[in-house]
Amino acid sequence: MFSASRLRPVLVAAALGLSALPASAQEDRGLAGAYLAARHASAFSDFEAAATYYTRALTRDPGNAELIENAMLAYVGLGQVNRAVPLARKLQDGGTDSQIASMILLTEQLGEEDYEGALAAIEDGATVGPLVDGLVTAWAQIGTGDTDAALRAFDEAASTTGLQSFGLYHKALALAVTGDFEAAQTILSGEAGSPLRLTRRGAMAQAQILSQLGRNADAIELIDSGFGDDLDPGLAELRSRLENDDTVPFTLIGDAKDGLAEVFYTVAGALNGEATDSYTLLYTRIAEFLRPDHVDAILLSAALLEAQDRHALATAAYDRVPRDDPAFHAAEIGRAAALSAQGKADAAIEVLEQLSETRGDQPPVWVTLGDSLRSEERYAEAVEAYDRAIELFGEPEPAHWIVYYARAISYERMDDFASAEPDFRMALELNPGQPQVLNYLGYSYIEMDENLDEAMDMIEEAVAARPEDGYITDSLGWGLFRLGRYDEAVGHMERAAALTPVDPIINDHLGDVYWAVGREIEAQFQWHRALSFDPEPDEAERIRRKLEVGLDEVLEEEGADPLDMADGED
Repeated sequence: MFSASRLRPVLVAAALGLSALPASAQEDRGLAGAYLAARHASAFSDFEAAATYYTRALTRDPGNAELIENAMLAYVGLGQVNRAVPLARKLQDGGTDSQIASMILLTEQLGEEDYEGALAAIEDGATVGPLVDGLVTAWAQIGTGDTDAALRAFDEAASTTGLQSFGLYHKALALAVTGDFEAAQTILSGEAGSPLRLTRRGAMAQAQILSQLGRNADAIELIDSGFGDDLDPGLAELRSRLENDDTVPFTLIGDAKDGLAEVFYTVAGALNGEATDSYTLLYTRIAEFLRPDHVDAILLSAALLEAQDRHALATAAYDRVPRDDPAFHAAEIGRAAALSAQGKADAAIEVLEQLSETRGDQPPVWVTLGDSLRSEERYAEAVEAYDRAIELFGEPEPAHWIVYYARAISYERMDDFASAEPDFRMALELNPGQPQVLNYLGYSYIEMDENLDEAMDMIEEAVAARPEDGYITDSLGWGLFRLGRYDEAVGHMERAAALTPVDPIINDHLGDVYWAVGREIEAQFQWHRALSFDPEPDEAERIRRKLEVGLDEVLEEEGADPLDMADGED
């Protein structure tokens, strides 16, 4: 007899991709529960839960390749590469072809500086991918002391992968490690015929190489032309040493193991934004494993974890950056952001306040502190933080518009528009036509019933720049309403509500506009919608009053002009 109850588990298994599980395992409810929980955790990048549940599933089905590979991914995501190694070996011993397993076993050999073993594994067919295989082979040759073979391998990697810049960059680093700074500089400068577009780390490496060649002035020019005056602490410290005529040692890469860590970090940088965050994280975690003091890899891991909403893991990563590292302030700013995302606003502010005591010469510290205080509606304190940042800026530059804008908002929220207005104007001077600023300032003028012509010009310019922004479109509709141009306001307010359908203020505004043109039933509907979206208590009370007596009566109770005379019938 056909049984629907027997068919249902098969359909569920097929829908969730459980076909890789043997039939006996599919019937094992303990395995299915652990597997489904692990799949759910993986979907949300919850590496800790995924590792727990995949491991639990493996106790019931220890030879399942899919479970093993996913468990490995979870452990590497946690930064626990050592725990992934036995699983990778199990896959290999079982004859399963897995790129992830090859990567992990190769990483183990490189971590133990077993360069001969790593070369033999690649020779036997273990592969991570053409680029990584080629660069790992080259750096492993450096590790064995065979520089000539290594340089040939770098050249082969550059020519066979189609990614010449990767091979040449790592060849230059390897030459610097062996002390051949002239040859390294020839490659990095493009004198060999293949100009390289250097990252920040690449520029620091070249500056160190130039200093070793006694060319500090050229190193300073390299930094100035690439980064201008806005240097992070690491670059600023390097430039200061160069300016003091110090001979800066080459420290970016110390040996073959550092070079191998740089391979995985370089590939992660190329993957970032192109591949999934969880896949890119594999490479940064391996870079960290091979070189635990690789601060740039740690920071990239933390950023990838934040992007996946793994804020606790991101916080743990930021905590690993030493206090004396030039990037410590960046790590602490990141840690504060991760704490805020976990709902720990007070802890985040405390981190930033402590940072301001030790890194108070860094404007980003004060800007971030101001932003955190402003988000907690501590506007007066936010203004003080923005003041410090602006003092450190010196002469205002276009990029500083956002800080003046943030300070203006803080003043406005404190009902100090006299102080806010110059900051809004400065933000527009630094960034003419900036839609957010135009909208905020124009809307403020409308609410105060001042500078109405200029306000509408500002808002119309903002709408033209961002026609899909519901809040800016709302400002235009509301401005027309306040001017008594009710019929014109309807279309804009309807569009604003369509663009941002769950905002209580926009829906409330649309209700007012409908009321003004005699569409009272639709107005009441919109006010009910506005209430359903949890408006602020005072706004909710006003909306309820409009539902009771209508907008005209509410305006009269508030001492405002009636609708037919609102804001200038002229």
